Amino acid sequence: MKKSLLTLCIVIAGITAGKAQLLPSVQVGAKAGVNLSSLSNTSGTFSADNRAGYLAGIWARFGAIGFNFQPELYITSKNVDINTSNGTSGSAKFTSIDVPLLLGGKIGAFGLGGRFYAGPLLSFAINKDNNFGSAVGDAARLRYKDSNFALTAGAGVDIRRISIDLRYEAGLTKQEYIDGSTNIKTRVSLFNLSLGYSFL
Repeated sequence: MKKSLLTLCIVIAGITAGKAQLLPSVQVGAKAGVNLSSLSNTSGTFSADNRAGYLAGIWARFGAIGFNFQPELYITSKNVDINTSNGTSGSAKFTSIDVPLLLGGKIGAFGLGGRFYAGPLLSFAINKDNNFGSAVGDAARLRYKDSNFALTAGAGVDIRRISIDLRYEAGLTKQEYIDGSTNIKTRVSLFNLSLGYSFL
């Protein structure tokens, strides 16, 4: 009798967990976090020391049969200290509106789960020629010709409405850093750690 009851409980738990993964779901939330940036230096003209930056924005997740699509939109600040070969030093700050379009999978049930994902990221720079409003407009219209490209991959943990994510972003587009007479083109890559909350 005890074995039958235990078997029945395991079967019910398995069915519930399976339904949690199979049924379509939608989540919407906010996120914030920190990042650590690095600059590629194939030319050997400078050295860069990593500094912490930040990110904050919103995300959505559409899932079914164990897979999900997660678009995000957030503002991010990427910072590094630069020392050039001619003895000058300075700091580089890249502020942008970033739009990752992530595909991934999820395992777990009952409010606990792990996720893994990867996908492209479009980054719309905010600078003297492109302010916050125009960068958001470009991001909303997904004007990919005006964006910088990156690939991102990572993993996350969900604890009911709270999400914790760690990911790596590899820059593909060369960005320009100008400091006085120094004109450097470099790719920006970073790690970021974020905390999210699901409102829906």
